[in-house]
Amino acid sequence: MKTYFVSGIDTDTGKTYATGLMAKYLYINGKSVITQKFAQTGCKGISEDILIHRNIMGVELFDVDRKGITCPFVFDYPASPHLAAQMQNEKIDIHKISTSTKILNDSFEYVLFEGVGGLNVPITLDYSLLDFLQEKKYPLILVTSSKLGSINHTLLSLEILKTRQIPLHGLIYNHYPAKSNFILNDSIQVFQHYLKKFGFDCPIVEIPIFENLENSEVDFSQFFF
Repeated sequence: MKTYFVSGIDTDTGKTYATGLMAKYLYINGKSVITQKFAQTGCKGISEDILIHRNIMGVELFDVDRKGITCPFVFDYPASPHLAAQMQNEKIDIHKISTSTKILNDSFEYVLFEGVGGLNVPITLDYSLLDFLQEKKYPLILVTSSKLGSINHTLLSLEILKTRQIPLHGLIYNHYPAKSNFILNDSIQVFQHYLKKFGFDCPIVEIPIFENLENSEVDFSQFFF
């Protein structure tokens, strides 16, 4: 059993789609795989990101989805988890999240654990997602994109991962919005250079733009096999 944590350099980098595509890759290659979501905001009932994962995988909801194990904290208000929880007079219980991960690990070969927003999102005022990752030491898959500002956000993320000694398993470069081939090509070179500079020996996998994600496939063999 193996848990990989999937984080973005920021919100809206495509980490939900990346998580779904990785799960699909493992699933169609005969692996027992489940996705988990740290917390979901701006949603009611089953996590909308979990629903996207299952749609991309081409499978129905699992019992663990319906029971809330794959995402035990879902909040109505679309905000940072600490604020969304506060607005419902709740608090995110890290122990409950860890218990959910253990349950999933006991039943599946792979758990792809999607975070919320970027790396340093506050869970409470005194505890961030970065603190959680430093404690758990899950191999991290970091999702970046071609949008302007992504180089800055990616290099800052790499530097803090090195400082906090959080293991980086791989970098995903999401081509969306792909407004310039010059930016695409240059960004890959920059990221390859800085991965080496910060001492990370891990691959970069690119996700092209798909018209239909349900019929899309990406080769993630560099990450998993």
